[in-house]
Amino acid sequence: MEETKISKLACQVMGIARDDILIHLRFFDRALAGLVCKERQRTACFATDGSTCFYDPVFVLQCYQENPKLVTRSYLHMLLHCIFFHSFRYDRLKQDEWDLAADIAVENVILELGVTGTVLEEDDTAARKLKILQEDVGALTAERIYRYLVKNPISDREKEEWRRLFVRDVHSLWKPAEEISMTKEQWEKISQRVKADLKSFTKAKADAGSLLKNLEEATKDRYDYGEILRRFMVMGEEMGINDDEFDYVYYTYGLEQYGNLPLIEPLEYKESHKVKEFVIAIDTSASCRGEIVKAFLNKTYSILKSTENFFHRINVHVIQCDHKVQSDTKITSEEEFDAFLQHGKLTGFGATDFRPVFDYVNLLLEQREFENLKGLIYFTDGYGIYPERMPEYQVIFAFLGEDENRAAVPSWSMKVVLEEEGLE
Repeated sequence: MEETKISKLACQVMGIARDDILIHLRFFDRALAGLVCKERQRTACFATDGSTCFYDPVFVLQCYQENPKLVTRSYLHMLLHCIFFHSFRYDRLKQDEWDLAADIAVENVILELGVTGTVLEEDDTAARKLKILQEDVGALTAERIYRYLVKNPISDREKEEWRRLFVRDVHSLWKPAEEISMTKEQWEKISQRVKADLKSFTKAKADAGSLLKNLEEATKDRYDYGEILRRFMVMGEEMGINDDEFDYVYYTYGLEQYGNLPLIEPLEYKESHKVKEFVIAIDTSASCRGEIVKAFLNKTYSILKSTENFFHRINVHVIQCDHKVQSDTKITSEEEFDAFLQHGKLTGFGATDFRPVFDYVNLLLEQREFENLKGLIYFTDGYGIYPERMPEYQVIFAFLGEDENRAAVPSWSMKVVLEEEGLE
């Protein structure tokens, strides 16, 4: 009987918290409708798995007795985790750093929104720490904070202080699930709707810069670099048995009847979809030098090797260019790729002009350097002069991060935005 009464009261408290959010932040109506609340007894926490908000009834009443705003704050905290898809990337990142980064990001949004029903005593201290962090990180999205924490590890003592100020729920349910009632695609539609609704509220626009930044980060297109490389796969011959065209029946029958004399020999070659010829162009202007270029090359090489997309003999040109072609390294084997990664040096660091690379590749084509050049990947910051004419091969411009000030790529090319942590 007592448990039933506690469950009923806790459900009412959660309903009050939900209504409080809806009254002050009307653009969250669709998101609130998508987040189902369920009680989970004897857990002493709030938690979400990306589609459901779980709460311990006793814990909810304890929080409400201490400060009613704690419940509303925790509810909004979990809602933002879902809107920003924080749980869906959990298995691909360092969990401790991602946990803290996600909590800091959503708490920063809540502080910026300034809803009266969510204000807590420690918020002034939290705001001061966030201001200092923002000077180093820039826009406080979970992704940016995560990269900062990975590159600048903090002490256990400092980590505990951050957790005291920013943690509202536990993330133990942030694991890939076989079945989940709300998929990432469904949350993405909700997040797009929130972003559209948010911009229609004049007052909200002035007070929700961080919310918009996080929504843009969550809803922006992400690309599988491995899938991008598959666009450059070409047909070619490779030594090996062609299972599709080899008849084992005649082969084994001959061996059985005539000893070591098969009636049909296996073909000694087969057609394979493997990367054979393509160009990697590296923008070596001032903003593209350093470790990130090496990370891009390492990532490219790693994907090629791990997916067995290399022929025994390849023809890959790594061209470095700023306002002119600085170097061209021809790679014909894995050993040469290894040597380039270990000993190759970046040259250039001037202004950016994309045209010289395309002129140079066209010259190589005229000289019959390539048999069947499938495409060119240009890793760049995007600040340069694009060629006007469409080449005979596919072109991908790969950027690190979004930038609204970047000029649009030509219509005949493909634009992809790579994640910095994805290159590491």
